This record gives sequence, C-alpha cells and structure tokens, in this order.
Amino acid sequence: MSRTRLLAVTQRILRQLARDPRTVALILVAPVAVLWLVKLILTTGEYQPRVALLDTVPAPLHDHLRKGGARLSNLSAAEANAALARNEIDALVGFENGKPHLRVEGSDPMVTRATLRAFQGGAAPNGPLPIEVEYLHGSKAMGFFESFGPILLGFFVFLFTFLVTGLSFVRERTTGTLERMLATPLRRHEVVLGYMMGFSLLALVQATVIATVAVTLLNMMLAGRFVWLLAVVLLLALSALSLGMLLSAFAGSEFQMFQLVPLVAVPQIFFSGLLPLENLSAPLRVIGHLMPLTHGAHALRQVMLRGGGPADIGLDLGALAVFVAAFLILNVVALRKYRRL
Repeated sequence: MSRTRLLAVTQRILRQLARDPRTVALILVAPVAVLWLVKLILTTGEYQPRVALLDTVPAPLHDHLRKGGARLSNLSAAEANAALARNEIDALVGFENGKPHLRVEGSDPMVTRATLRAFQGGAAPNGPLPIEVEYLHGSKAMGFFESFGPILLGFFVFLFTFLVTGLSFVRERTTGTLERMLATPLRRHEVVLGYMMGFSLLALVQATVIATVAVTLLNMMLAGRFVWLLAVVLLLALSALSLGMLLSAFAGSEFQMFQLVPLVAVPQIFFSGLLPLENLSAPLRVIGHLMPLTHGAHALRQVMLRGGGPADIGLDLGALAVFVAAFLILNVVALRKYRRL
C-alpha cells in the first residue's frame, strides 16, 4: 500500500473534520462534560435517611440514630404514616413490646439499607439493636432489578424514541424531502405537528408493547394500574420524540445525531432515581428537574412500586406535557431559523 495514498486519505479526513466544527466540538466537549457531571453526582456524601420518631421512642435511641447519620423529626403516628405514604420520609420508628419497631418506605433498597445502617451505625453499648422491620412497599427480598426496573424502562423508551425520531428527521432534511414538503402550501407548524402525530402512533405502539412485556414477561412489579403506567410511558416517549425532532435541527448528519446521545440522553439516567435527588447539591437538583426522564422515572416508580394514581403522578405528567409543548414550539422556531429551506 502506497504511503502517498495513505497520507492522502488521512489529509482528507482531517480537512473534513476541520470543516465540521460541530463534530469536533462533540468529540472533545461531550465526553468531558459528561465525565464532569458524573463526578459531581458520584462524589456527593453518603445518603442520610429521613426518619420520623414517634412519641414512644426514648431519648437514648434519638442519640443513637443521630450518630448513625439519620435526619430525625418528631411526628405523631398519624403524621408519620401519612408522610411515609407520600415518600416524604424514609422510615418511622416507634416502640412496641419493649423494643424499637421500624416501618420503612421500602421501594428503594439503597435507601432501606441506609436506614438500617443508621440503626446499627450509632454507638450501641450492648451491640446491634434488636428491631422489628415492617415494609410499606416491597419487601426484604426486593432486589435492585425490581426497584430500578421502572427507571430502566423509562430510560430505554426515552433513548430509542429519541434516536429513531432524530435520525428520521435528519434523513428527511438531508434527502430534501422536508424541503419539498415546505414547497407545498403546508406551514412549518403543520409540518412539525404532522410529524409529531405520525410518530405518536408509533410511540403509542412502542409504549404498549414495552410496558406489557416488562410486566408480563420480565415480571416487573406493578402495584398500580396498568393504564397509568401506559400514560407515563406514552408521555415520556412523546417528550423524547419532540426533543429528538428539535435537536435534529442542529445535527448536520446522522452521525452527529448519534453524537448527541451521550450529551443529552446518558446524563439523564443519573438524575432519574439511581441516586436520591435529596442527596445532591441544590444546583444539581435544579438540573435534574429540567430533564424529562427525572419526572418520567419518578412517575413510573410511583405507579409500579408504590401503587400511585393520578394524585401521585399528576405533577410529573404535567411536567412531561410542558416539556412536549415547549419542545414543539422550539422546533417550529428552529425550523424557521436554522434549517436551510
């Protein structure tokens, strides 16, 4: 093989990259940005469980739990049970038959383990405390797949919908199909809404199939009603669909659309419930709430693990609907300003 021909191919690739600053930026900036974000998330302190103490708990146990790292509050039995049902606390502690009784929320094994560590982490003079543990949701046998299955379900729905939509829209633009459509009396917002409606049918089929397979074949826990699970998955898919359409405006090729995945989709998994948001700094919590998957995963966990209904997931569904509307409006603006038509 001629060295001259090899150099010619190498020079061609370098010139092509030099003329494509977006690709160079994605190659250099995206990995650094994602790694920096992961470092911020994973270097947070150990989770401190939120524990409510009933009036029957003696003062020495207060000190023991505080030394074990728990965040304590004093509530009545009715207030504590209501807060536990709303997931505002992780556990409540009372005294029954002369020993502590612990009632945990139970839907997140990591939080449950942190709560149990708080019991055993204090300076107990007579060894580990004998406690009775009751689970509001789940059980002692709940594994990580049962707990984090809803998060993975939401992530894969979001990821594949985002990719398929973005790649399809890039292809429509690069092949000239979109330009020919806009040469007709169709308006730009009609094009966006038309694509949205067409892909929405695909999203509905995808949401139904994935949710059904997850519950029936993969045996994911479903404490709530299937219709609310389907509603969350569908709205999450629609948010990914509209976001994929929007970001395809800034991708010059299908390759660049793929490069957006680690920058847009991957960071969302870290804010979706794998780590408690309460344990993150305030700026990171704000970033997390600006991501569709944060709300989608929270709603899925509410339905699948806690048996939640409209009252429990209403805010999350509303947030997802706002994301869809905002992305569609921005898509119309991007179609007008940035696309060569």
